Amino acid sequence: MHSDAVRSLRCPVCNGPFRLNEAPPFSLGCVAGHSFDSAKQGYFNLLSGKGTVFEADSAEMVAARHDFLGAGHYAPLAEAIADLAAPALAAPGSLVLDSGTGTGHYLRTVLDRTPAAAIGIDISKFALRRAARLNPGAINLVWDIWRPLPLADHAVDALIVVFAPRNPPEFARVLRPGGRVIVVTPRDGHLGEIAERTGMLGIEPGKDERLAESMQEYFTLADAVRLDVDLNLSGRDIADVAFMGPAGHHLERSALLASTSAETSVKATAKFTLSVFTAPEQGS
Repeated sequence: MHSDAVRSLRCPVCNGPFRLNEAPPFSLGCVAGHSFDSAKQGYFNLLSGKGTVFEADSAEMVAARHDFLGAGHYAPLAEAIADLAAPALAAPGSLVLDSGTGTGHYLRTVLDRTPAAAIGIDISKFALRRAARLNPGAINLVWDIWRPLPLADHAVDALIVVFAPRNPPEFARVLRPGGRVIVVTPRDGHLGEIAERTGMLGIEPGKDERLAESMQEYFTLADAVRLDVDLNLSGRDIADVAFMGPAGHHLERSALLASTSAETSVKATAKFTLSVFTAPEQGS
């Protein structure tokens, strides 16, 4: 695990710096004696006490996401994210934070382009099991994005948020001056050819405008890139993409698979907005 990432972490109990015990079993410990052992799958759970009130993605939802993304359907999106993150990660010792890392798929593409240190956070231990396997050099943490992030001030150079919640004040605190936040959101009409019949949640009108408004107190909107990806989906792909998102908390995967099993090749278009926000330069 990258030493620059470890140095950037802070204990969620006392806010002290962490040290990594690199002899198995791995653990993160602070000078005050708080210690967090690595799970056998390679991630760390920093949540303590009541944990989180938010519903984490289930093992089945994570498996669907792993299969769909692993088939390369969203490869153009992953490449676009990596292109936008790269300028902020060119300097030695750079750090990227993937907030809502899921299975680590998009972070993997970013790390294929840069030697940056990396931290991925998610509330789903099932997702982080896969993320830790895909990105073993990153530090993968179970964490609730609505709590103060377990990171030092101004430690992060690039922050990516793909279909995940945002915490603008905390993002501003941990981002270095001049750093960038890349937020990916679906646009109106995203997978419209299959969304309604599979029970996928609709895209709320004005989503991009609300995102910009929520971020404007802390960041400048530097760019907004629209990306459309044409897809040819099998019945299994359709079930996976429907089940891997928020609607998966309310759907039955077996019923989805049964309803799409006769499909062989369905054309659909994924529609994304990649919004790039920059942190103020020091002294500005």
